Amino acid sequence: MMTRLVIAALVGLGGMARAAETSRPTEASAAGKKLIEFGWDEPDPAFMRAHADQLDGSPFDGCVFHVNYSRPGGQSGNFTWAAWGRQAFTLEDVRPAIDDLKAAPLKRMRHNFLRFNTTPADIDWFDDHAAVINNARLAATIAREGGCPGLLFDIEQYNGQLFNYAKQRDAATRSWDQYAAQARLRGREVMEAFQDAYPDLTVFLTFGYCLPWGESQTDEKKLAACGYGLLKPFIDGMVDAIRGRTKLVDGNESAYSYREEKKFRTARRLIREDVLAWVPDREKYRRHISVSFGLWMDYDWRKQGWNTDDPEKNPVPPKRFEQLVRTALQYADEYVWVYTETPRWWSDEGKPVKLPPAYDAAVRAARAPATSPE
Repeated sequence: MMTRLVIAALVGLGGMARAAETSRPTEASAAGKKLIEFGWDEPDPAFMRAHADQLDGSPFDGCVFHVNYSRPGGQSGNFTWAAWGRQAFTLEDVRPAIDDLKAAPLKRMRHNFLRFNTTPADIDWFDDHAAVINNARLAATIAREGGCPGLLFDIEQYNGQLFNYAKQRDAATRSWDQYAAQARLRGREVMEAFQDAYPDLTVFLTFGYCLPWGESQTDEKKLAACGYGLLKPFIDGMVDAIRGRTKLVDGNESAYSYREEKKFRTARRLIREDVLAWVPDREKYRRHISVSFGLWMDYDWRKQGWNTDDPEKNPVPPKRFEQLVRTALQYADEYVWVYTETPRWWSDEGKPVKLPPAYDAAVRAARAPATSPE
């Protein structure tokens, strides 16, 4: 979607470019790394149960999925898009989804992440967040009971400008420091709720510190003027609360635009080292952070099109995409995610839609052993 393209373009790597051991790939090849699919073909547990063979037949280790709710009186909707608001949901509201997750006969595709959005974002940071905390706990419960490694925490501001200080309800009367302290408190509360329901889970952020770092041009004093400035103290709170073997993944969505190996290398260094300059608890962050990359296969298709008959005419042809996936896997700690809008890897008809076979082959080939870049 366009907002994703704009965000990817806004984020500059910047920062302390220096050679360092931890900027190198953790393994010499893609072996042992995992590919996650996240796109407009996002399934719900009912689809996963009915189409397990189709999902298992894809080149992915897992996908991002959403959960629907159904309440007494006939109210229903998408829990993923309703969780960050004033409405608190119960286990019974989502029980059918949990049952479907448990019954889905998935064999290979087991690394599935429940999407948890910051939507509808219709409350201020200083309002009562009891419903949000309840829903965070419920989301983690769904993931745990469904046998998932954790949650995909999508921080994009689809609705309210949750992380934009200038857009906050009381910005005229409350200072940046006050809002930053409150966002940090909420980050701590949300992470505690996740872990209370699911100890040692994986929390997969679409963006971590790398987004406000890039927007502010590495200057913490500029965060008050940034669209995602409050994301920094919010993540501070998450790191404050992280414990045990919980893993925090920086999904680094800005990798959508990467076309060169050095971009992945620089981004890995940024996430693991450069941002330490403004992380309050550096040792805890080092222990729990995991580097990831998001790759957009049909990048900028609205302007440049998506050619299913001749994929070589696409902005990222199959062979080029294969190399990007391979490089991302080499520089990631564990996960790489592939985002798509026009092409669908699965459908109700039991087959891909607008997906040239060459891309399926490219993703599979990218997982083959390769020599590590220098």
